Amino acid sequence: MAKTIMIVDDSSTMLMSLRNSLEIGGFKVLAASDGQLALDQFKAGGKPDLIITDINMPNMGGIEFIGKARAVSGFRFTPILVLTTESQQAKRDDAKKLGATGWLVKPVSGADLTRIIKQVLPGA
Repeated sequence: MAKTIMIVDDSSTMLMSLRNSLEIGGFKVLAASDGQLALDQFKAGGKPDLIITDINMPNMGGIEFIGKARAVSGFRFTPILVLTTESQQAKRDDAKKLGATGWLVKPVSGADLTRIIKQVLPGA
């Protein structure tokens, strides 16, 4: 059965690009344009096997989203990868403290992203 990945990013171009790469890789994809919309999908029954989030988004950014996602029942151990243009160590540390599994700096090729997903998501 295909693993489901949620992408959380406010850039429609990035969402489209990531969706295409992931679907080619055999994954099912859920998408949200900010952290609040992603949490709303969780409440509606969306249960991704892995989450990829940006940091800088309107309404609810990635750092806050990571903390809130970890507090949702059933998401304590779901891998969360940060995919962002940010490279500041302080933001990386904040994300890790709240439960981020890994940090990737854009741009990342589809092949590299798939390789990393297979490292952090058993059975992918």
